Amino acid sequence: MESFVVRYRNLLVLLALLVAQILGLAMQVHRTASGQVGSDRGDGSSVRLIRYWANALVSPPERALHSSGSGVSWLWSNYIDLRHVRQQNADLQKTVDRLRLEQAALLEDAKQGQRLQALLHFQEKYIYKTVAAQTIGTSGTDQSRVFYIDKGKDAGIERDMAVITPDGIVGKIRDVFPHTAQVLAINDQSSGAGVILASTRIRGILRGNAAGQPQVEDVVRDQRIKPGEVVLTAGGDEIFPRGMPVGVVQNIVNDPERDGFVDVILKPAAHLDQLDEVLVVTSTQPRFPPDQQQDMAASEALKGSETEQQKASDGMAEKLPGLIVPNVPPDQQPLNDTSNPNPVTRPPMAIHPDRFTPGNAVTPNLPATPDGAPAADGSAPRKKPATKTPDSNPPPAPPQGENR
Repeated sequence: MESFVVRYRNLLVLLALLVAQILGLAMQVHRTASGQVGSDRGDGSSVRLIRYWANALVSPPERALHSSGSGVSWLWSNYIDLRHVRQQNADLQKTVDRLRLEQAALLEDAKQGQRLQALLHFQEKYIYKTVAAQTIGTSGTDQSRVFYIDKGKDAGIERDMAVITPDGIVGKIRDVFPHTAQVLAINDQSSGAGVILASTRIRGILRGNAAGQPQVEDVVRDQRIKPGEVVLTAGGDEIFPRGMPVGVVQNIVNDPERDGFVDVILKPAAHLDQLDEVLVVTSTQPRFPPDQQQDMAASEALKGSETEQQKASDGMAEKLPGLIVPNVPPDQQPLNDTSNPNPVTRPPMAIHPDRFTPGNAVTPNLPATPDGAPAADGSAPRKKPATKTPDSNPPPAPPQGENR
């Protein structure tokens, strides 16, 4: 090393002088923002050349150190420090699944609450007594349209009771068990109900066909039956109350077995394939709403008060003196007393009686008939009244002196 300095001493001194001179010039020379080199303008917009060189010399290592630090930090945060993220992810996935199940359950509860609210609202306004029940199962075959409800004999359910919804009729009770009951739907082939078309007033029997659609049988072909007509219960079967919605006319097909008759296919008013809650009509005696019951109670109370007032008045009448005086003969009682100074026994006689006066009927003037001829009304013949003729020998006029 020493031989190298001694050998190149002059060159090294020259280089040191050049570097010192360059540094001195760099400290005096300024560089503007546009890249031009010149003296200081005094406006603060220029930078010393030495500072520019120093910045250019130091900036690359600083950027390299910063980038390497950022890379190491990102590598640590996203790879090295993620040891428990997999477990956290699994826990979060379980939480999401549980919340989804709870959301589905809450949504189903909300829908059921809306259905029960509508059912309760209908039950409060319905005139007959009903029992709410929930469907718990079906028959499991396409040939039989039956389902089960969770109310039975212990709830007052009996055979042949009507099963309805706020939309329309559903079916009737077929079998009753202690805690459950079996319902025969109206679209079953063995069911039956008397129905009537609302507009045309045509009656028929409601049954189910092989496809599970309710239809009205024994209907004479009539051009007035149109699709969309409303069908109601007729009430003649003594099962379904009269006037309940059954459905609307969907299609009209000819009866293959009998000419002149048609089968009316219906679209049921109740959703038979989506039944959750139903009502069983347990009594057909009219059940009045609460406001009408209050009015009836008020009427009964008013009637009772009137009865009490009548009894009180009768009791007071017994205490007051009556119109019948004891120990007095009947003809001298106040009601039978004839000692009135001006008794009126009969109406006064008419001054000029006519044929309308009671007791003085006047025979109307009838045309005269010849002597001996019967009258027109079949009565005895009347003779003409004698007409007065002037006398041929009138009496002489008295003398004038007599008039005086």
